[in-house]
Amino acid sequence: MSNSFSPPPVPGRLASIDAYRGLVMFLMMAEVMHFAGVAAAVPGSPVWDFLGYHQSHVEWVGCSLHDLIQPSFSFLVGVSLPFSLASRSAHGQSRRRLFLHALWRAAVLVALGIFLRSLGSPGTNYTFEDTLTQIGLGYPFLFLLGLRPQRDRWIAVALLLVGTWVAFVLYPLPDPTFNLMDVGVPPDWPHLMNGITAHWNKNTNLAWAFDRWFLNLFPRSEPFAFNGGGYATLNFIPTLATMTLGLIAGEVLRNARTARGKVGWLLAAGAISMAVGWGLGELDLCPVVKRIWTPSWVLFSGGWCFLFLGAAYGVIDGFGWKRWVFPLVVIGMNSIAAYLMSWLIEGFIGDALNRHLGAETFRAFGDPYERVFHGAAVLLIMWLLLYWMYRRKLFLKI
Repeated sequence: MSNSFSPPPVPGRLASIDAYRGLVMFLMMAEVMHFAGVAAAVPGSPVWDFLGYHQSHVEWVGCSLHDLIQPSFSFLVGVSLPFSLASRSAHGQSRRRLFLHALWRAAVLVALGIFLRSLGSPGTNYTFEDTLTQIGLGYPFLFLLGLRPQRDRWIAVALLLVGTWVAFVLYPLPDPTFNLMDVGVPPDWPHLMNGITAHWNKNTNLAWAFDRWFLNLFPRSEPFAFNGGGYATLNFIPTLATMTLGLIAGEVLRNARTARGKVGWLLAAGAISMAVGWGLGELDLCPVVKRIWTPSWVLFSGGWCFLFLGAAYGVIDGFGWKRWVFPLVVIGMNSIAAYLMSWLIEGFIGDALNRHLGAETFRAFGDPYERVFHGAAVLLIMWLLLYWMYRRKLFLKI
């Protein structure tokens, strides 16, 4: 273990990127421990209230740790792209072949997202607001930006954010007689906004209107009226801005700066981006809303992503403290497999544990904590499966 702060001689695969991605996937997989359920069963506990809050999405404006999972995953797609392009180009792949692969990857991500969202449905559930479909819809554009210089990427981020803001503001507010209950929003919902920020209210905004048209072009058991969480297909446009911020960060990690210089750049970018995003919300110019990926959310969450990446790179690849993040690296190097496990076999593992060990096994510390210990057991088994794949170099890639 090195105790000097110096960059690796060749910027190859960085453990910090895998560890950060592993942390993101771990947080997603850890939903199986149901902290919010424990908080509800143990009212008045500040510890469980804190854990429950940060393992849940906020209802509209604001941010929890759980809300940073999707932007981090999207950001890391951008971070990884410069390394992937450099590696594939070094192996002689032409730009045409690289772009065709990008299109293929985008199509598979969209199809996989729809497939997973259709589980348990009587037919195909055509929806495009989940993590995989959002990344897939924006990935070809991200690839093209990956071929451009940093200046063009910054310009693209600015155009995406300003264009999204203008488009939402220009979309007319609903008539005062509009019945919010028709779009799943109670009239006394505490998160309704006024003034210019009303253009980003739940299920009365531009993105909702687009989905009322777009999603009804697909076969459906009943017409699409609204998304219960307020999520929307058009989120992929500002999500592309998030991925482009990651692309910019990835290029910084590949350039000739010292490790200290890279960390300083990432931390400074994170602080500035977060401050601007937060400020736009505080000035009532644009609310910080993850569910419709507002421009201020891009900047605020992107700031957190820069900070996480900067801290991870400094500690793990700068100082060389890599052994302690190995459990996260195991997950991060097989993120697609981890994602699929959480969707496809989490329930199977949980049922098997109850069947063979008995549900009472997990009630040793009281009924409210059964879900935590049961979930921890499920999480451990999924990690062991990923570790088995890691040892055998079995990595799912798209």
